[in-house]
Amino acid sequence: MKLETQNSKLAAKVESESPTALVVRLRHAFPTGFSLDLNFSVPSGITMLFGASGAGKSTVLDAIAGLLHPQEGRIAIGERVLLDTHAGINVAVARRSIGYVFQNLALFPHMTVQANLEYGMHGVATTERRRRIDAMAEAFHIGHLRQQLPRTLSGGERQRVALARSLVTNPSALLLDEPLAALDAATKSRIIADLRAWNEVRRIPVLYVTHDRQELFALGERVVAIDSGKLLAVGTPQELLRAPRHEVLAQLAGFENIFEAAIIARDESSGTMTCRIGPGILLEVPLSFESSGESVRLGIHAGDILLASHKPEGLSARNLLAGRLCRLERRDVTVIAEVDCGIPFQAHLTPGAQQSLQLQLGDQVWLIIKTYSCHLLRSA
Repeated sequence: MKLETQNSKLAAKVESESPTALVVRLRHAFPTGFSLDLNFSVPSGITMLFGASGAGKSTVLDAIAGLLHPQEGRIAIGERVLLDTHAGINVAVARRSIGYVFQNLALFPHMTVQANLEYGMHGVATTERRRRIDAMAEAFHIGHLRQQLPRTLSGGERQRVALARSLVTNPSALLLDEPLAALDAATKSRIIADLRAWNEVRRIPVLYVTHDRQELFALGERVVAIDSGKLLAVGTPQELLRAPRHEVLAQLAGFENIFEAAIIARDESSGTMTCRIGPGILLEVPLSFESSGESVRLGIHAGDILLASHKPEGLSARNLLAGRLCRLERRDVTVIAEVDCGIPFQAHLTPGAQQSLQLQLGDQVWLIIKTYSCHLLRSA
Protein backbone atom coordinates (compact mmCIF):
# COMPACT_ATOMS: atom_id res chain seq x y z
CA MET A 1 0.00 0.00 0.00
CA LYS A 2 1.36 3.41 -0.91
CA LEU A 3 2.38 5.81 1.84
CA GLU A 4 -0.05 8.50 0.66
CA THR A 5 -2.99 6.07 0.85
CA GLN A 6 -1.99 4.95 4.33
CA ASN A 7 -1.77 8.56 5.54
CA SER A 8 -5.11 9.51 4.00
CA LYS A 9 -6.82 6.60 5.75
CA LEU A 10 -5.19 7.45 9.08
CA ALA A 11 -6.14 11.12 8.75
CA ALA A 12 -9.74 10.15 7.97
CA LYS A 13 -9.82 7.75 10.93
CA VAL A 14 -8.52 10.43 13.30
CA GLU A 15 -11.03 12.97 11.98
CA SER A 16 -13.98 10.62 12.42
CA GLU A 17 -12.97 9.71 15.97
CA SER A 18 -12.66 13.29 17.23
CA PRO A 19 -15.64 15.67 16.86
CA THR A 20 -13.40 18.62 17.78
CA ALA A 21 -10.64 17.73 15.30
CA LEU A 22 -8.86 20.47 13.41
CA VAL A 23 -9.13 19.45 9.75
CA VAL A 24 -6.60 20.95 7.35
CA ARG A 25 -6.61 20.69 3.58
CA LEU A 26 -4.34 23.11 1.77
CA ARG A 27 -3.01 23.77 -1.69
CA HIS A 28 -0.96 26.84 -2.41
CA ALA A 29 1.83 27.63 -4.87
CA PHE A 30 4.29 30.43 -4.11
CA PRO A 31 6.16 32.48 -6.74
CA THR A 32 9.42 31.02 -5.41
CA GLY A 33 8.39 27.55 -6.63
CA PHE A 34 7.60 26.21 -3.16
CA SER A 35 4.12 24.76 -2.77
CA LEU A 36 1.87 23.29 -0.09
CA ASP A 37 -0.25 20.25 -0.81
CA LEU A 38 -1.46 18.81 2.49
CA ASN A 39 -4.44 16.96 3.93
CA PHE A 40 -4.39 15.96 7.59
CA SER A 41 -6.35 16.15 10.84
CA VAL A 42 -5.39 17.18 14.38
CA PRO A 43 -7.61 15.57 17.04
CA SER A 44 -7.92 16.87 20.57
CA GLY A 45 -4.56 16.50 22.29
CA ILE A 46 -1.06 17.38 21.16
CA THR A 47 0.07 16.72 17.59
CA MET A 48 3.60 17.56 16.49
CA LEU A 49 4.12 19.07 13.04
CA PHE A 50 7.56 17.68 12.30
CA GLY A 51 10.00 18.37 9.49
CA ALA A 52 13.32 19.89 8.55
CA SER A 53 13.86 23.64 8.27
CA GLY A 54 12.13 24.87 5.13
CA ALA A 55 9.59 22.03 5.06
CA GLY A 56 6.69 24.50 5.34
CA LYS A 57 5.74 24.03 9.00
CA SER A 58 5.33 27.71 9.92
CA THR A 59 3.54 28.37 6.64
CA VAL A 60 0.96 25.74 7.57
CA LEU A 61 0.35 27.45 10.92
CA ASP A 62 -0.06 30.82 9.19
CA ALA A 63 -2.69 29.34 6.88
CA ILE A 64 -4.62 27.80 9.79
CA ALA A 65 -4.50 31.08 11.72
CA GLY A 66 -5.72 33.04 8.68
CA LEU A 67 -2.48 34.97 8.10
CA LEU A 68 -2.02 33.23 4.74
CA HIS A 69 -4.88 32.85 2.27
CA PRO A 70 -4.34 29.60 0.36
CA GLN A 71 -5.40 29.31 -3.25
CA GLU A 72 -7.41 26.21 -2.45
CA GLY A 73 -8.34 24.59 0.83
CA ARG A 74 -10.65 23.84 3.71
CA ILE A 75 -9.98 24.36 7.42
CA ALA A 76 -12.48 23.44 10.12
CA ILE A 77 -12.62 22.75 13.84
CA GLY A 78 -15.35 20.21 14.38
CA GLU A 79 -18.39 21.51 12.51
CA ARG A 80 -17.17 25.13 12.49
CA VAL A 81 -15.69 25.96 9.08
CA LEU A 82 -12.95 28.59 9.12
CA LEU A 83 -11.98 28.39 5.46
CA ASP A 84 -13.59 26.87 2.40
CA THR A 85 -12.31 28.36 -0.81
CA HIS A 86 -14.97 26.60 -2.92
CA ALA A 87 -17.80 27.92 -0.72
CA GLY A 88 -16.26 31.38 -0.38
CA ILE A 89 -15.81 31.10 3.39
CA ASN A 90 -12.80 32.80 5.01
CA VAL A 91 -13.29 33.68 8.68
CA ALA A 92 -11.24 36.68 9.86
CA VAL A 93 -8.18 36.04 12.03
CA ALA A 94 -9.73 37.61 15.12
CA ARG A 95 -12.85 35.44 14.85
CA ARG A 96 -11.17 32.07 14.34
CA SER A 97 -10.74 31.42 18.08
CA ILE A 98 -7.24 30.06 17.56
CA GLY A 99 -4.34 30.67 19.94
CA TYR A 100 -0.97 31.20 18.26
CA VAL A 101 2.40 31.36 20.02
CA PHE A 102 5.15 32.52 17.68
CA GLN A 103 8.79 31.57 18.04
CA ASN A 104 9.62 35.16 18.97
CA LEU A 105 6.65 35.14 21.42
CA ALA A 106 5.42 38.62 20.34
CA LEU A 107 4.74 39.81 23.89
CA PHE A 108 3.94 43.50 24.13
CA PRO A 109 7.12 44.94 25.68
CA HIS A 110 5.44 48.05 27.15
CA MET A 111 2.73 46.03 28.92
CA THR A 112 2.98 44.21 32.22
CA VAL A 113 2.40 40.48 32.36
CA GLN A 114 -1.09 41.20 33.67
CA ALA A 115 -1.86 43.49 30.75
CA ASN A 116 -0.46 40.94 28.28
CA LEU A 117 -2.77 38.31 29.72
CA GLU A 118 -5.77 40.63 29.54
CA TYR A 119 -5.11 41.49 25.90
CA GLY A 120 -7.66 39.83 23.64
CA MET A 121 -10.29 39.45 26.37
CA HIS A 122 -12.17 42.65 25.59
CA GLY A 123 -15.85 42.02 26.03
CA VAL A 124 -15.30 39.38 28.70
CA ALA A 125 -16.92 40.27 32.01
CA THR A 126 -14.52 41.48 34.70
CA THR A 127 -15.26 38.60 37.07
CA GLU A 128 -14.76 35.99 34.35
CA ARG A 129 -11.62 37.74 33.12
CA ARG A 130 -10.15 37.67 36.62
CA ARG A 131 -11.08 34.01 37.07
CA ARG A 132 -9.42 32.98 33.81
CA ILE A 133 -6.24 34.93 34.49
CA ASP A 134 -5.97 33.56 38.03
CA ALA A 135 -6.39 30.00 36.75
CA MET A 136 -3.87 30.46 33.95
CA ALA A 137 -1.33 32.17 36.20
CA GLU A 138 -1.56 29.23 38.58
CA ALA A 139 -1.34 26.60 35.82
CA PHE A 140 1.81 28.15 34.35
CA HIS A 141 3.35 29.39 37.63
CA ILE A 142 3.48 33.08 36.71
CA GLY A 143 1.26 34.63 39.40
CA HIS A 144 4.21 36.40 41.05
CA LEU A 145 5.19 38.03 37.73
CA ARG A 146 1.98 39.90 36.96
CA GLN A 147 3.30 43.43 37.50
CA GLN A 148 6.60 42.88 35.70
CA LEU A 149 7.48 43.87 32.15
CA PRO A 150 8.62 41.19 29.65
CA ARG A 151 12.19 42.53 29.54
CA THR A 152 12.62 41.72 33.24
CA LEU A 153 11.67 38.06 32.77
CA SER A 154 13.85 35.06 32.06
CA GLY A 155 13.44 33.18 28.78
CA GLY A 156 11.39 30.46 30.44
CA GLU A 157 9.15 33.00 32.16
CA ARG A 158 8.48 34.79 28.87
CA GLN A 159 7.55 31.46 27.28
CA ARG A 160 5.10 30.75 30.11
CA VAL A 161 3.49 34.18 29.74
CA ALA A 162 3.16 33.73 25.97
CA LEU A 163 1.48 30.35 26.42
CA ALA A 164 -0.83 31.69 29.12
CA ARG A 165 -1.79 34.70 26.99
CA SER A 166 -2.80 32.44 24.09
CA LEU A 167 -4.76 30.05 26.27
CA VAL A 168 -6.58 32.50 28.55
CA THR A 169 -8.96 33.39 25.71
CA ASN A 170 -10.23 29.77 25.69
CA PRO A 171 -9.25 29.06 22.06
CA SER A 172 -10.75 26.19 20.09
CA ALA A 173 -7.26 25.19 18.93
CA LEU A 174 -3.69 26.16 19.75
CA LEU A 175 -0.79 26.65 17.32
CA LEU A 176 2.77 26.61 18.69
CA ASP A 177 5.69 27.55 16.44
CA GLU A 178 8.79 26.13 18.16
CA PRO A 179 8.06 28.12 21.32
CA LEU A 180 10.70 26.35 23.43
CA ALA A 181 13.55 26.30 20.92
CA ALA A 182 15.79 28.76 22.83
CA LEU A 183 15.41 27.17 26.26
CA ASP A 184 17.68 24.82 28.16
CA ALA A 185 16.54 21.22 28.57
CA ALA A 186 15.49 21.52 32.23
CA THR A 187 13.36 24.64 31.68
CA LYS A 188 11.86 23.15 28.52
CA SER A 189 10.96 19.97 30.40
CA ARG A 190 9.10 21.87 33.12
CA ILE A 191 7.10 23.94 30.64
CA ILE A 192 6.25 20.84 28.62
CA ALA A 193 4.92 19.21 31.79
CA ASP A 194 2.71 22.23 32.53
CA LEU A 195 1.40 22.36 28.96
CA ARG A 196 0.64 18.66 29.00
CA ALA A 197 -1.19 18.96 32.35
CA TRP A 198 -3.24 21.92 31.08
CA ASN A 199 -4.27 20.09 27.93
CA GLU A 200 -5.22 16.93 29.80
CA VAL A 201 -8.15 18.97 31.15
CA ARG A 202 -9.09 20.99 28.04
CA ARG A 203 -8.24 18.47 25.27
CA ILE A 204 -8.32 20.98 22.45
CA PRO A 205 -6.38 20.31 19.23
CA VAL A 206 -2.80 21.54 19.67
CA LEU A 207 -0.48 21.67 16.66
CA TYR A 208 3.11 22.06 17.81
CA VAL A 209 5.86 22.78 15.26
CA THR A 210 9.25 21.27 15.97
CA HIS A 211 12.30 19.71 14.39
CA ASP A 212 13.60 18.63 17.82
CA ARG A 213 13.42 14.85 18.35
CA GLN A 214 13.47 15.19 22.16
CA GLU A 215 10.44 17.49 22.10
CA LEU A 216 8.72 15.10 19.74
CA PHE A 217 8.94 12.17 22.15
CA ALA A 218 8.43 14.25 25.31
CA LEU A 219 5.26 16.01 24.20
CA GLY A 220 3.77 14.47 21.09
CA GLU A 221 0.86 12.05 21.20
CA ARG A 222 0.97 11.86 17.43
CA VAL A 223 3.07 13.28 14.61
CA VAL A 224 2.34 14.77 11.21
CA ALA A 225 5.61 14.71 9.28
CA ILE A 226 6.02 16.92 6.20
CA ASP A 227 8.76 17.61 3.69
CA SER A 228 8.84 20.33 1.03
CA GLY A 229 5.20 21.14 1.68
CA LYS A 230 4.02 17.53 1.25
CA LEU A 231 2.77 14.95 3.74
CA LEU A 232 5.32 12.23 4.53
CA ALA A 233 3.66 10.24 7.29
CA VAL A 234 1.17 10.32 10.17
CA GLY A 235 1.58 8.24 13.32
CA THR A 236 3.01 8.10 16.82
CA PRO A 237 6.60 9.28 17.47
CA GLN A 238 7.62 5.65 17.98
CA GLU A 239 6.06 4.52 14.70
CA LEU A 240 7.63 7.28 12.63
CA LEU A 241 11.10 7.61 14.13
CA ARG A 242 11.95 4.27 15.71
CA ALA A 243 11.24 2.46 12.47
CA PRO A 244 11.04 5.11 9.72
CA ARG A 245 9.82 4.14 6.26
CA HIS A 246 11.09 7.24 4.47
CA GLU A 247 14.65 8.43 4.01
CA VAL A 248 13.81 11.99 5.04
CA LEU A 249 12.30 10.70 8.28
CA ALA A 250 15.36 8.53 8.88
CA GLN A 251 17.57 11.59 8.51
CA LEU A 252 15.36 13.61 10.86
CA ALA A 253 15.39 10.71 13.31
CA GLY A 254 19.18 10.84 13.35
CA PHE A 255 19.96 7.66 11.44
CA GLU A 256 23.69 7.96 10.81
CA ASN A 257 24.03 5.10 8.30
CA ILE A 258 22.00 5.33 5.10
CA PHE A 259 23.06 3.26 2.10
CA GLU A 260 22.07 2.49 -1.45
CA ALA A 261 21.28 -1.23 -1.55
CA ALA A 262 20.22 -3.90 -4.01
CA ILE A 263 17.96 -6.81 -3.10
CA ILE A 264 19.61 -10.02 -4.25
CA ALA A 265 17.48 -12.68 -2.54
CA ARG A 266 14.20 -13.14 -0.67
CA ASP A 267 13.46 -15.82 1.92
CA GLU A 268 9.72 -15.92 2.54
CA SER A 269 9.97 -18.73 5.11
CA SER A 270 12.34 -16.79 7.40
CA GLY A 271 10.78 -13.39 6.71
CA THR A 272 14.05 -11.86 5.51
CA MET A 273 15.83 -10.59 2.42
CA THR A 274 19.49 -10.26 1.53
CA CYS A 275 20.77 -6.89 0.35
CA ARG A 276 24.12 -5.89 -1.12
CA ILE A 277 25.30 -2.45 0.02
CA GLY A 278 28.84 -2.57 -1.35
CA PRO A 279 31.39 -4.91 -2.91
CA GLY A 280 31.16 -8.13 -0.94
CA ILE A 281 28.98 -6.53 1.79
CA LEU A 282 25.72 -8.40 2.33
CA LEU A 283 23.13 -7.69 4.99
CA GLU A 284 20.06 -9.66 6.03
CA VAL A 285 17.08 -7.31 6.40
CA PRO A 286 13.37 -7.75 7.16
CA LEU A 287 11.21 -9.01 4.31
CA SER A 288 9.39 -6.31 2.35
CA PHE A 289 7.31 -6.00 -0.80
CA GLU A 290 10.25 -5.15 -3.02
CA SER A 291 11.42 -7.77 -5.52
CA SER A 292 14.85 -9.25 -6.09
CA GLY A 293 16.96 -6.96 -8.26
CA GLU A 294 15.30 -3.78 -7.02
CA SER A 295 17.36 -0.91 -5.63
CA VAL A 296 16.38 0.39 -2.21
CA ARG A 297 17.69 2.67 0.50
CA LEU A 298 18.72 1.14 3.81
CA GLY A 299 19.03 2.91 7.17
CA ILE A 300 20.77 1.71 10.35
CA HIS A 301 20.97 3.70 13.57
CA ALA A 302 24.52 3.98 14.90
CA GLY A 303 23.27 3.06 18.35
CA ASP A 304 21.97 -0.26 17.01
CA ILE A 305 25.42 -1.43 15.89
CA LEU A 306 27.56 -3.41 18.34
CA LEU A 307 31.35 -3.53 18.16
CA ALA A 308 33.61 -6.47 19.01
CA SER A 309 37.41 -6.50 19.20
CA HIS A 310 37.51 -10.23 18.36
CA LYS A 311 35.39 -12.17 15.91
CA PRO A 312 32.33 -13.29 17.89
CA GLU A 313 30.69 -16.69 17.58
CA GLY A 314 27.34 -18.18 18.51
CA LEU A 315 25.30 -14.98 18.00
CA SER A 316 21.61 -14.68 17.15
CA ALA A 317 22.39 -11.53 15.14
CA ARG A 318 22.76 -12.51 11.47
CA ASN A 319 24.93 -9.65 10.23
CA LEU A 320 28.64 -9.73 11.09
CA LEU A 321 31.03 -7.42 9.22
CA ALA A 322 34.79 -7.06 9.60
CA GLY A 323 36.36 -3.63 9.29
CA ARG A 324 39.11 -1.26 10.34
CA LEU A 325 38.58 1.42 12.98
CA CYS A 326 39.36 4.75 11.29
CA ARG A 327 37.85 7.34 13.68
CA LEU A 328 37.14 7.66 17.38
CA GLU A 329 35.52 10.82 18.71
CA ARG A 330 34.21 11.51 22.19
CA ARG A 331 31.01 13.59 22.21
CA ASP A 332 29.52 14.12 25.66
CA VAL A 333 28.74 10.62 26.97
CA THR A 334 28.95 8.98 23.54
CA VAL A 335 31.97 7.69 21.62
CA ILE A 336 31.51 7.88 17.86
CA ALA A 337 33.36 5.12 16.04
CA GLU A 338 33.76 5.05 12.27
CA VAL A 339 34.62 1.69 10.79
CA ASP A 340 35.77 1.09 7.22
CA CYS A 341 34.23 -2.15 5.95
CA GLY A 342 34.77 -1.21 2.31
CA ILE A 343 32.20 1.49 2.93
CA PRO A 344 32.11 3.54 6.14
CA PHE A 345 29.81 2.64 9.03
CA GLN A 346 29.23 4.75 12.13
CA ALA A 347 28.64 3.09 15.49
CA HIS A 348 28.01 4.62 18.92
CA LEU A 349 29.26 3.20 22.19
CA THR A 350 29.89 4.34 25.73
CA PRO A 351 33.30 5.52 26.99
CA GLY A 352 33.27 2.49 29.29
CA ALA A 353 32.79 0.16 26.33
CA GLN A 354 35.67 1.82 24.50
CA GLN A 355 37.94 1.30 27.50
CA SER A 356 36.94 -2.32 28.06
CA LEU A 357 37.51 -3.14 24.39
CA GLN A 358 40.79 -1.13 24.43
CA LEU A 359 39.93 0.31 21.05
CA GLN A 360 42.66 2.12 19.10
CA LEU A 361 42.68 3.68 15.64
CA GLY A 362 43.66 1.11 13.05
CA ASP A 363 42.33 -1.86 15.04
CA GLN A 364 40.42 -4.56 13.24
CA VAL A 365 36.90 -4.78 14.67
CA TRP A 366 33.67 -6.56 13.91
CA LEU A 367 30.26 -4.94 13.53
CA ILE A 368 27.24 -6.86 14.80
CA ILE A 369 23.92 -5.75 13.31
CA LYS A 370 20.55 -7.31 14.05
CA THR A 371 18.27 -7.97 11.10
CA TYR A 372 15.50 -5.77 12.48
CA SER A 373 17.90 -2.87 13.01
CA CYS A 374 18.01 -2.54 9.20
CA HIS A 375 15.20 -0.32 7.86
CA LEU A 376 14.16 -0.14 4.24
CA LEU A 377 13.42 3.45 3.26
CA ARG A 378 11.50 5.25 0.55
CA SER A 379 13.67 7.92 -1.04
CA ALA A 380 10.89 10.04 -2.50
